[in-house]
Amino acid sequence: MIKEKVQQLAKSIFDDVVTNRRHIHANPELSFNEYNTSAFVAAQLDALGIPYQKMADTGLVALLKGAKPSDKVIALRGDMDALPILEANDVPYKSKNEGVMHACGHDVHTSSLLGTAKILSELKADFGGTVKFIFQPAEERLPGGASVMIKEGVLENPKPAAVLGQHVMPLIDAGKVGFRPGKYMASTDEIYVTVKGKGGHGAQPQQNIDPVIITAHMLVALQQVVSRFADPKLPTVLSFGKVIANGATNVIPNEVYLEGTFRTLDEKWRAEAHQKMKKMAEGIVESMGATVDFNIVNGYPFLINEEELTKRSIAHAQDYLGKENVLDLDLWMAAEDFAYYSQVSDACFYRLGTRNEERGITSSVHTPTFDIDEKALEVSTGLMAYLALKELGN
Repeated sequence: MIKEKVQQLAKSIFDDVVTNRRHIHANPELSFNEYNTSAFVAAQLDALGIPYQKMADTGLVALLKGAKPSDKVIALRGDMDALPILEANDVPYKSKNEGVMHACGHDVHTSSLLGTAKILSELKADFGGTVKFIFQPAEERLPGGASVMIKEGVLENPKPAAVLGQHVMPLIDAGKVGFRPGKYMASTDEIYVTVKGKGGHGAQPQQNIDPVIITAHMLVALQQVVSRFADPKLPTVLSFGKVIANGATNVIPNEVYLEGTFRTLDEKWRAEAHQKMKKMAEGIVESMGATVDFNIVNGYPFLINEEELTKRSIAHAQDYLGKENVLDLDLWMAAEDFAYYSQVSDACFYRLGTRNEERGITSSVHTPTFDIDEKALEVSTGLMAYLALKELGN
């Protein structure tokens, strides 16, 4: 049976996948600068005899056609970029690029997709249809490598019926995976605000236009966008993580600078909320004698897993791993640029468990101590290959 063949191949290539993952982990590159990683992936594809082309400067898209007749196409995506984080792990494959680290598991995604390509190339005689492998740059940086690759035609010639992607999840034990049909991850927008007043001595506030107290009023009022304008049934988050008022104990500054994020799961409400926030901020600040530059940079859209595709994928995952190893996921208010694929194609984005409490592998993504239980790499390669084959009708 095809399942047993996939499982056996996933076991047989495990050591190679671990080696590839450790190489990529030790040599991380930031978004839109994945030149060496891209060259490494290209060399691996050359060794497999899988043709590819470059896209988005450092991205690659490869095609593998099965020997049996079929016009169906399925796309599989893995991202390649790392984060500007100084790694704190003491491991043989620790980052050699100081201040840059694969702290979000993209080394796992890339090495796993190469492993999946290896499995499917070995099974080429057993299936019909075409698998498109998308090795994508810059998931971590706006405008997102997915949007660039889509603009350059990654979902055309041939057009896939669906796109599948996976992402590490340190909350889930290695050996397990998680799915959620429908809306899954939030849109994300970046907010940059400057409130401009008139600074001066803290003992003479009547002579100043205090941007600090005005900013405080604005921040509290803006939370009404969530508590009073948003539908209570629609998750919405507005958070400000940076506030700089560069005065002193007795110095009121001329301006206050802020940075924040807005996240939700509905594109219509997202646009409405932008207008409400901007209008509210301008009204409050100007009514108190100051001015405000309120700038919202649109980030990734919300991510939606097509219902029927995801339900099929859940059933296939249960068949491959056992029902006890396939979990239901909650909504996740983080963002992912895989969302761009989900907005223009049927898509399924699922979670790969990487946790091992006994070995102390519990750190969250985007932290200096993030790592994985590498036994997850046998699941990551085999399951994605099996899902692709089942979607192709094999």
